[in-house]
Amino acid sequence: MKHGVDVHVGKRIRHRRWMIGMTQQQLADRVGIKFQQIQKYETGMNRVSASRLWDIARAVDVPVSFFFEGLQEGAPAEAVEGDIFADKEALQLVRSYYAMPPAQRRQIFELARVLSDAA
Repeated sequence: MKHGVDVHVGKRIRHRRWMIGMTQQQLADRVGIKFQQIQKYETGMNRVSASRLWDIARAVDVPVSFFFEGLQEGAPAEAVEGDIFADKEALQLVRSYYAMPPAQRRQIFELARVLSDAA
């Protein structure tokens, strides 16, 4: 049976990996494990040990605390309201945005701001 904290941590691993454009295989290679293990971590099927979480954090360039952000006592498995990382379309948008050169990003940002003000 999955524990809510393991599910939350797994989702945060997946989101961070996805945001930086890293595959499960690439993360597994950096950590020194098989990609199937990354799959199990990301679904919460397997619990991530402290030392492995440390290795994963280093591989994706975040502090270990990143994986626990948004975790609320009493409801760890529930989605955090307003969490854009729970929306695949929003993740794709953010990832595409940061893949653009800075000048182009600024133009897209201004366009989005104008369009949202008009709505």
